[in-house]
Amino acid sequence: MPLLTDRLILDRCPHCGIAHPNLDKRGQVQSGNHLGQQRIWAFYFCATCGGAVSAWATGPGASVNQYFPSESEVSDDIPDRPRAYLQQAHDSIHAPAGCIMLAASAVDAMLKLRGYPDGSLYSRIEKAAKEHVITEDMAAWAHEVRLDANDQRHADEEADLPETADAQRVLRFATVLADLLFVLPAQIQRGREDKG
Repeated sequence: MPLLTDRLILDRCPHCGIAHPNLDKRGQVQSGNHLGQQRIWAFYFCATCGGAVSAWATGPGASVNQYFPSESEVSDDIPDRPRAYLQQAHDSIHAPAGCIMLAASAVDAMLKLRGYPDGSLYSRIEKAAKEHVITEDMAAWAHEVRLDANDQRHADEEADLPETADAQRVLRFATVLADLLFVLPAQIQRGREDKG
């Protein structure tokens, strides 16, 4: 963990995703609880996007216990290829077109791993919906993601360049799909094993 100093050292800004952000401290307060445990809170702002990050430690210069918002980490329950695409999509949220294409690649890889290796992404989505692996609403959202990625991959001159909010929406779907197909089943399996 980074140290609670005048600059918070993170690999990426949790807001804009820029690598090695300049997060300068703009304030600090102390808090405590009924047991007398003290926390020092510091507030940092990204020089690139202006996003705020709060962090706390047990004292000035100590290792940070937590910071908010934290950087996104993709679950280890997701298989390697879609996990790599999802992590790269998270890391490139500051480059919306790239993020959208990576998130769509994650969706494609997930559906292939769930038994739909043949055909196009369109046909994989349709087969997954027909076999009730995903709902009709999820299929509709998946097609939106597919079309958004196509606009970027083919440099469609009629399509507007995406903004961060567009990339966040696409990434949110890919993450929900990963949770449904891989994370939730793994958690259920671990829960059942813990019981026995």
